[in-house]
Amino acid sequence: METTTAVERRTEALVENKMKVLVAIDESDGSFCALRWALDQLFSNYPVSPGLELQDQEQNSITLVNVQPLFQPFIYPAGPVVYATPQVIDAVKKAQEENAANILSRALQMCRENKVKAETLILQGDPKDKICQAAEELHVDLVVLGSRGLGTIKRALLGSVSNYCVHHVNCPVLIVKPPTKSAHE
Repeated sequence: METTTAVERRTEALVENKMKVLVAIDESDGSFCALRWALDQLFSNYPVSPGLELQDQEQNSITLVNVQPLFQPFIYPAGPVVYATPQVIDAVKKAQEENAANILSRALQMCRENKVKAETLILQGDPKDKICQAAEELHVDLVVLGSRGLGTIKRALLGSVSNYCVHHVNCPVLIVKPPTKSAHE
């Protein structure tokens, strides 16, 4: 039995015009800039055939992934550890769900306007790990990330999600930098 390598799978997807793209979406303008780039550059060349519904066509698809951080129910002030009440935990979880729904709703609307099939996925945990894990499990052909433009110090302290994904995902990773302000003027 022959096994298909990741490169062969991506090549077949490109030839057949059926590419699976994962776009990481958060509340940043950079992630929506990345989605806009993917829609304009990867999907604008493959219009929907007249007379066929969007879901009936074999076409490229986007999976929109939003990763919410895990809520830590305890706080380390200067003194003893303080634990959050169940009501606070529930309120935070509800707020995270609403935030993810709002972000993905906006992203889905962009996809619908471009007649691109899109699925959503909400995950909880470290964005670096969860994006890489989702890319592997979904067997995507391309991961598209926005560049948040963290400075040197913030990137050193927080770590770069895009840099981590470039080194840990087994498919191409495209990092989209937002346009400079001078480009808009």
